[in-house]
Amino acid sequence: MKEDNQEPLESEPIYIGKIIEEELRNQERTVTWLSRKIHCDRRNIYDIFSRTSIDTDLLYKLSLALNKDFFAYFSTNLQLISNQSITPPHIYNSGKHHRAHRA
Repeated sequence: MKEDNQEPLESEPIYIGKIIEEELRNQERTVTWLSRKIHCDRRNIYDIFSRTSIDTDLLYKLSLALNKDFFAYFSTNLQLISNQSITPPHIYNSGKHHRAHRA
């Protein structure tokens, strides 16, 4: 758990718009195709490509349309950050073993 006086951990920014654009190109699909799939104007697709953040409902629609889990980019990044901030549990080791006393 983060203490109040600690700075939040930094991570590499996720340029989600660029990731979506790259996936669209990798699938050799057009902006027009995607705009029809998610029912929006094609100008909005170009706007999406420039975004660094995105509404979760829209990201879900894009994930379905392109059959790609775009949420995974954020989940993976979150796991990396969490792993950096986790400190190993303190192991009680006084040299004595504690046993429950039986009556």
